[in-house]
Amino acid sequence: MKTMKKNLVLAIGLCTVALFTSCKSRESAYRQAWEQAMAQDKNQNEQEVTTDNNKEQETVVTPVTPVQPTTPAVTTDHSDVREINGNMSVVSGSALKTYSVVVGSFVTRANAEGLKTRLEQQGYDARVIQTDEQIKGITPWFRVIASSYDDKASAVQSRKALSAKFAGAWLLFRK
Repeated sequence: MKTMKKNLVLAIGLCTVALFTSCKSRESAYRQAWEQAMAQDKNQNEQEVTTDNNKEQETVVTPVTPVQPTTPAVTTDHSDVREINGNMSVVSGSALKTYSVVVGSFVTRANAEGLKTRLEQQGYDARVIQTDEQIKGITPWFRVIASSYDDKASAVQSRKALSAKFAGAWLLFRK
C-alpha cells in the first residue's frame, strides 16, 4: 500500500511537470499578433469616413496608398536591432551592408566558418565577422551573418525566413 501511494504521488508529480513545461508562450507569437492588430488598426483608420447631417451629407475620404502584398509592414523602431560596441571586421566573405541577419555566434573561428559553409551551400551570401566585444569574460567573438541589406525591411523579411532554422536570429545595425 505504501509503495502504491509513492508511485501515485510520483506519477502525479511527473504529470504536473509535463503540464507546466508544455505551456510555454513564444515571444514571436505575441509579436505577430501585435503586428496583425496594428495592420488592422491602420487599415480601419484609412477607410472612408462618412458624416451625416440633417441638411447635407459630407464625405471625407482618406487616400489609401497601395501596399505590396509581399512586403511586410516595418516600423522605424530600432528596438529589435542591435549594434556592436567596439571593433568588428569581416574575416570571411563579402563586406557588410547597413542591416545584417546574424544566425550564429562562436568563440572559435573554425565553428563559425563551418556554419558559413553550410549557409553558402544553401544559397546564402554568408560571411563571418570578428568582434572585440567581451561577453562573459570571453573575447573575441565570431558572428555568422547569413545575409546583409541596405534597408531594414529586407533584413527583417530575411530574418523571418531564417528564424525557422535559426530561432535566435537577430538584426545587426552597422553605422
